[in-house]
Amino acid sequence: MDQQLNTIEEHPAKPETAKRKPAGRAGAKGEVRPLSGNEAIAQGAWEAGVTVAAAYPGTPSTEIMETVAKYPADRIHAQWSTNEKVSLDVAIGASFAGARALSVMKHVGLNVAADALMSQTYIGVNGGLVIVVCDDPGIHSSQNEQDTRIYSRLATVPCLEPSDAQEALAFTRLAFELSERFDTPVIVRSTTRLSHTRSPVTIGERIERDGHGFVENPNKNVMIPTNARTRHPMLLEREAKVREYFEDPEFTRWDRGDTTFGIITAGMCYSYVKEIAPGASVLKLGASYPLPTDIIAEFCASVDRVFVVEELEAAVETDIRAAGLKVEGKAFFPRVGELSPELVRAGLEQAGVIERVSDTDEWDVTPTARPPVLCPGCPHTTSYMALRALDARVAGDIGCYTLATMEPLRSIDTCVSMGSSIANAIGIAKAGGEPKPIMATIGDSTFLHSGIPPLIDAVYNNANITVILLDNHVTAMTGGQDHPGTGRTLRGEETHQVDYQQLIKAIGVKWVRKIDSYNVADMYQAFREAVAFKGVSVVISDRPCVLDPMKIKGPALAVEAEGCTACQSCMNLGCPSITWTDDMYDGHHKVKIDVTTCIGCTLCAQICPSDCIRPHVQ
Repeated sequence: MDQQLNTIEEHPAKPETAKRKPAGRAGAKGEVRPLSGNEAIAQGAWEAGVTVAAAYPGTPSTEIMETVAKYPADRIHAQWSTNEKVSLDVAIGASFAGARALSVMKHVGLNVAADALMSQTYIGVNGGLVIVVCDDPGIHSSQNEQDTRIYSRLATVPCLEPSDAQEALAFTRLAFELSERFDTPVIVRSTTRLSHTRSPVTIGERIERDGHGFVENPNKNVMIPTNARTRHPMLLEREAKVREYFEDPEFTRWDRGDTTFGIITAGMCYSYVKEIAPGASVLKLGASYPLPTDIIAEFCASVDRVFVVEELEAAVETDIRAAGLKVEGKAFFPRVGELSPELVRAGLEQAGVIERVSDTDEWDVTPTARPPVLCPGCPHTTSYMALRALDARVAGDIGCYTLATMEPLRSIDTCVSMGSSIANAIGIAKAGGEPKPIMATIGDSTFLHSGIPPLIDAVYNNANITVILLDNHVTAMTGGQDHPGTGRTLRGEETHQVDYQQLIKAIGVKWVRKIDSYNVADMYQAFREAVAFKGVSVVISDRPCVLDPMKIKGPALAVEAEGCTACQSCMNLGCPSITWTDDMYDGHHKVKIDVTTCIGCTLCAQICPSDCIRPHVQ
């Protein structure tokens, strides 16, 4: 092949400022600023005097910790942790030391952190401990749409639900006060709509707190069975006290109106309710757990019918029914997906409490199908091309690369949760009878999050599998965050960088090879050799993400139309920059490359059998 078409030889070095965060500006007291819900939560933590904050990035929660990292480092420590449990354990440790501490995650991250939460709820706190969990109704960027409010009931932990950015700030501040007042962790629950919606927020002042230090109390801090048995009744007493606090009309607000029907709601749903039924009586809950049953009973008695409007599960509705009160809810509002004013209207119309509005301007619109694809030049592309060529049985994981489950790369057979791929592959291998090579794919951040234990398990139990570690040097799917494999902290400071080859060899893997993801021939050969090895083999597919922290771009390529045979080899890359021509050549369409989006990775040139893809000449 022409030397001009060699792959980009060197991984571009990150400039010193590539990931550094600008100095934070907390704002003056009384200043009004447009903030997203996530930014407002971060501001609330800052104003509450938080000293330690930790998180693992995950949409829709990511921007909270990125915003916290903009505040002065000498007053608040902010870090990315390797996973959500580590994040919560770090925050718990800071709480033990008497500092106010924050842990942030998305809803599925709470599954990872739940073990610590279920014990810490018995222990309580020293310094205030708040867990911000962002749910994803509608599954915009997740593998499920579980409801964090169920966890709050399981753990007997208060769950605050702000309805806009101003409340996101205020409720986060309040959560720390409640945590210390009632000796409990507190959950602040956001949702995608709140996290990413921007509105005016009035800024307050930071409360500077001197941590009162570690309190030596093994009976409270050490959860052995004897101590846990003593703490459980205290936890139930705490629940009753918090419920009484939530009876305060300043926190549980009653908007008095029409008495023919009333609505009980919380969080973003309050905005939808006020838009659709502005004249209705509305009881806005500041917390979905524990419920202030006295004021709820009074509200129910004041109207003819009561509806509970809540996203996802019937958590509030069920608790109210359990208190012996008659309410309606999920009979009219769905348990799946994100609510909207339209859905709230439809539910109330179905219930017959508001007039049906005829839509005289119905649109007949068929949206264009736009399946998500990997970015032009994505370094994961060659790995999945090689997997497809091997006709392997592939256990996938959570990350951008999960898109390889679709055409044209279609080469992922399973995807369960963060870090599941390697253990899933072990199970497939141990079940026996699978004629195809058994392989697992996992990204670098996901590997550090929860992929190391299953790799140890694979070696320990002599599994015959191949693991593809897709190292693109960043946590790409959530916007390009650093992790222990990048050599930089959340604030952009240089730190120790994990050496994957040394780590994997230390685990006991005998066959490990690192391959440039842009070298198609080497990639295919490495995969064949890895599969031929009996036992655990690991291929590290190594190339930086083409977008984060900076866009990498080489000379664009172009197709010489007269040489193109329309064989579709390059089309099978699934690259968005490669499309069919509008004009006909020799009776058929040819391939063209969009030079404005092509990043010059040369993958298409390497696999073109007619050698007609060349550097673009302007």
